[in-house]
Amino acid sequence: MPDRNNSSSVPQQSPSFTDARTALLRALAARFPTADAALSEAAGLSATLDLPMGLVHIISDVHGEDLKLRHVIHNASGALRPLVEEVLKDKLSAAERARFLSILYYPREALARFAPQVIAAGDAEGGGAGGRTAWVFGTLSLQCEIIRALRKTYRRDRVDRLTPPEFRELFVEMLSGQRPEFPKAILQALARCDRDWEAITAASRLIRNLASAEILVAGDLGDRGPRIDRVIDLLMHQPGDIVNLLWGNHDAIWMGSVLGHDPCILTVLRFSARYRRAAQLEEGYGILTTPLERLVRECYADDPAERFIPKGDGWRDPLMVARMQKAIAIMQFKAEGRMIERHPEWNLDHRRLLHLIDQKAGTVTITSERGGRSYPMLDTRLPTIDPNNPYEYSSEEKVCMDRLRTSFTSSALLRTHMDWLVQRGGMWARRDDVLVFHACVPVDAAGTPQTMSVDGREVGGRELMDALATVVRRAFRVDRRVSHRAADPTEQDQSRGGREVGTSANNPDADWLHYLWGGPRSPLFGKDKLATFESYFVADKDAQKEQKDPYFELLNDAGFVKRIGRLFGCGDDVLIVNGHVPVKIEKGEQPVKGGGNAVTIDGAFSEAYGDRGYTLVLKPDRIDLAEHAKFESVDAVIDSGADIVPKVTTIRTYAKARLVRDTGAGVRTRAMIQDLEDLARAFEEGVVQERA
Repeated sequence: MPDRNNSSSVPQQSPSFTDARTALLRALAARFPTADAALSEAAGLSATLDLPMGLVHIISDVHGEDLKLRHVIHNASGALRPLVEEVLKDKLSAAERARFLSILYYPREALARFAPQVIAAGDAEGGGAGGRTAWVFGTLSLQCEIIRALRKTYRRDRVDRLTPPEFRELFVEMLSGQRPEFPKAILQALARCDRDWEAITAASRLIRNLASAEILVAGDLGDRGPRIDRVIDLLMHQPGDIVNLLWGNHDAIWMGSVLGHDPCILTVLRFSARYRRAAQLEEGYGILTTPLERLVRECYADDPAERFIPKGDGWRDPLMVARMQKAIAIMQFKAEGRMIERHPEWNLDHRRLLHLIDQKAGTVTITSERGGRSYPMLDTRLPTIDPNNPYEYSSEEKVCMDRLRTSFTSSALLRTHMDWLVQRGGMWARRDDVLVFHACVPVDAAGTPQTMSVDGREVGGRELMDALATVVRRAFRVDRRVSHRAADPTEQDQSRGGREVGTSANNPDADWLHYLWGGPRSPLFGKDKLATFESYFVADKDAQKEQKDPYFELLNDAGFVKRIGRLFGCGDDVLIVNGHVPVKIEKGEQPVKGGGNAVTIDGAFSEAYGDRGYTLVLKPDRIDLAEHAKFESVDAVIDSGADIVPKVTTIRTYAKARLVRDTGAGVRTRAMIQDLEDLARAFEEGVVQERA
């Protein structure tokens, strides 16, 4: 039997490693169980430091435009076309190049169109299956030339992870080019099962995945455009380490909606009605809007709802949608009023307006910095507002809201999508000298960060963003615990028969998601108020005006930008990037601000805003701003070679092309190398035991 007192059989504590360091190394040993494994990985990482930095694509304010986003991802913000032109040069005619690009962008759709032609041409020429194999082999050969150009930026293991296992042998043979007859034989065998086309599809996907080291989406995935559900599906189906997110204010209300938070649910519903986007709710998430139709029939059946006429086209009668939008808006104002009352620290009591309506006089009193003023109401039909208790739902509204809340909280796909947003998202991101957030750092006129109380602490600037991110994540953790208790009858409050998941009674953090949507000191909003009530009910333009935070004007001051950058650990070479506020090119606005060190990339990506949009592309030697155009359709890409060929402007250049070692990723890589070398030494000293 082994001697239990023999110190050689027990990991030793080295004086060179602290207890905390030893614990970390033991955890790392689960991935690298031997010294050879640790040193081999350290060697590979060391070589990685001298590779060019990977391309980072930053895009913002997608607003539900899933088809356009898909194309921008598939053509790498316009970068794949010039790469194909450079690598393949004179090997393809203009028509062949257009066909080849359509295969890279949309392989399944393109091959469905082209495959019958290839088969027919082979039969006509007497080549039969041989002609088909020759075409597939030729297409794959061209794709492999593009893959060779792209893989120079990556370690072999990353390329292997992105390569489908079922085609790995084929791709290795094609990329080596040493024995072409072998991959041809593989393709002939695949063709007998009609699977050779799948190899082309897999190669196209590999090219697209290698074209971007990271896709950073700076907020506002939904609203106004048709399908937030498809936008999120598209992003979730990218390789796991490519997509990262920052939250926008529109994302906040969607996240709050799955928690069963009434103001968030009603804001989501109102946007869907205003822009006639019910499909994302009903088809996408299985959320029923029929309770709203019943409420309309019961309370708004003869209401002209002239102030609520929806935008766009749809299947429902537009008058029904207008009445639904009005019914939603009234419930939203009620729910918001109760929420504001719960948070006196927000100083938003002046935005509770329902009790200031004089229904007999047909007026409303609105207070501002200039004092209170009475305005005529443009719509005085308010059948569900009780002047004596204006913020309570009517009996009909309560029935409607209970069913809507259940529908939102019961949607498994919505929950999956919002959990992913929370896990992958945050309030700000830094990529070397580039600092990115959705909207702003709230400041006063002098440029000093505004503060507010979060969790009992007065915070501003970076601390405010970090505190709010903590609240968001906590809201979802609390909701999961409450959901589990609600599902367990032994955990329910027997005196009340259980509590509604997501309501303010058991998840007060959910209120903050709505504050992120439209609170005056929300870093995701950046205005003094949301004038939704005024836009519906008051004609006065001054009353409807929403004042932007001074941040947006101060972005033209290079010194201010540097000061903001320092809050986030950036140097004076910082480039601040934000979305949220569309750049109005038609009014002479420019994305790059006056100081030259800030850029706004909300370029009206949504069709509702202008159908343009920007991607900021971080490259080793420069930073480019790609301005997109209208996307026609997938059919147009395949039939006529239509593409979004962006107008590219270089906004920053570097004297020397940056390697991985010159970036934040390089700092993390060197730290990992040190950990692995320490692990190898710990193995050798017996501090951590090797496991064969």
